Amino acid sequence: MKPILKLENVRKTYLMGEVLVPALRGVNFEVYEKDFVAIFGPSGSGKTTFLNIIGLLDRPTEGKTYVDGSNILKLNDSELAELRLKKFGFVFQTFQLVPWLTALQNVEIPLTIAGVTVDEREQKAIELLRLVGLADRMTHRPLELSGGEQQRVAIARALVNDPEIILADEPTGNLDSKTGMEIIFLLKRLNDERGATIVVVTHDKDIVDKVKRIVYLMDGAIIKEEVKA
Repeated sequence: MKPILKLENVRKTYLMGEVLVPALRGVNFEVYEKDFVAIFGPSGSGKTTFLNIIGLLDRPTEGKTYVDGSNILKLNDSELAELRLKKFGFVFQTFQLVPWLTALQNVEIPLTIAGVTVDEREQKAIELLRLVGLADRMTHRPLELSGGEQQRVAIARALVNDPEIILADEPTGNLDSKTGMEIIFLLKRLNDERGATIVVVTHDKDIVDKVKRIVYLMDGAIIKEEVKA
């Protein structure tokens, strides 16, 4: 089976004043269809940089990034943006919902950008809000929703473009343990029942217990990988 996403000897270095700070140090990583992978490591280990490069939000200083076998570093910024829209759905720790829009309208945003008709995008957004258990909260705005409900809206939004890969950055980080566990089980159900390919960056051990594969990151390098039976 060929990977749908691959990093090859990826390095990322930032210039902080006059000092070069390495964030990733020669990372090799692959994602396969229907994978559920946790990138696990402490703060400062390079997890967010890792996710930004996987999600085409940043370019590596060295190395190559492949999507469906093609080296995406040859693409310009507008081509990368189009690829991100088609291939990836993003879930953020801080939800990143537009406060003046309803849950339904927030979920519709990627479809609006993609030029989907009003009726089509509303139908798809309703379907996904029902899927994540928010059938009765569609007309509520973010401040009228709990943290867990906001994260469910964010997950529905991540799914709305039928992306190949869902990328989640500390999706339980701003939630209490009970609500966080509900989000973990929702992600697991999406992987088990819908075949969603999910990569989660986390330091939450409860998430690690539910995934299929764990990649341990320390000081910008992968130190160990564990595949569960």
